[in-house]
Amino acid sequence: MKILIYILTISLCGFSIKASTLDEVKDRGYLSCGVSEGFIGFASINDQGKWIGFDVDICRAVAAAVLGDSNKVEFITTTSRSRFPILASGEIDLLSRNTTWTFSRDTNLSFEFVGINFYDGQGFMVFKSLNLNSVKELEGSTICIESGSAMEFNLNYYFNNNNINFKPLFVEIDDDAIENYLAGRCDVYTNLITELAVLRTKIPSPSKHIILPEIISKEPLGPVVRHGDNEWTDIVRWSLNVLIAAEELGLNSDNIDDYMDSNNQEILRLLGVEGNFGDMLELDYNWAYNIIKQVGNYSVIFDNNIGPNTALGINRGLNLLWKHGGILYSPPFR
Repeated sequence: MKILIYILTISLCGFSIKASTLDEVKDRGYLSCGVSEGFIGFASINDQGKWIGFDVDICRAVAAAVLGDSNKVEFITTTSRSRFPILASGEIDLLSRNTTWTFSRDTNLSFEFVGINFYDGQGFMVFKSLNLNSVKELEGSTICIESGSAMEFNLNYYFNNNNINFKPLFVEIDDDAIENYLAGRCDVYTNLITELAVLRTKIPSPSKHIILPEIISKEPLGPVVRHGDNEWTDIVRWSLNVLIAAEELGLNSDNIDDYMDSNNQEILRLLGVEGNFGDMLELDYNWAYNIIKQVGNYSVIFDNNIGPNTALGINRGLNLLWKHGGILYSPPFR
């Protein structure tokens, strides 16, 4: 009987016995981060063999916060099929790739989305020669679309609500939609803005194609961790928020040291000069300083990897700060 009680006690206390993700990362000496497979602008390997990209920089920010060194990251490539099993198994500490935050993923799969780092959505690519500037100018156009897909549902819903008539060219798989679009059998190809931007870098004569400014669906992307380790969730969530808050406050890698005696109390709390925010997360007092000093702020990682002056050429749009017309902001550091 005593043995049975002991076994039950061990089982019920499993979470307290198992080391936390924070402890595991510290003991291991590096962060294990799941990323995409060669997704240009978001996660790819450059000519020097170094991982670069928007999602990669999110991983580096967490490493800077936890280990004081943004380079202490092991990148694990994942696919759309393998990403969740790999995260659930504990092979990675964090998933940072184009993954949409949905109800079922957040609840049924027992994962935790720590925040939104990119507001994505379904958009449209057209031939520049058509001289179109808006989705609402697509009256009478032919659109290549995968039959029965969520893209088709979104397309019908938006066009019906806006009284826009179009001709669908149905295909069985998305690759066929791309092929038909490039062959000129349809005027429009539709997919997520991120997918369109990456595709445009791979097709012949990318300058002959433009991505229209509107998006017609909600696809909030963000880092994902396992459910149940609240301490680790807080660390990843607030590492992301540091990047956003740093842009709001005008902090970057080059000027951060000039703000160590700032009159702005939020800046002082962020940089560890005042308060005990590091202690609250069981991190060093300069955890946020390390993120900004080594990685930068949100605008830096956006502009350097996927912004208008990169191969992807993505405009900030909804991903602008709230005070600049977007919907991006961090909760206050207080």
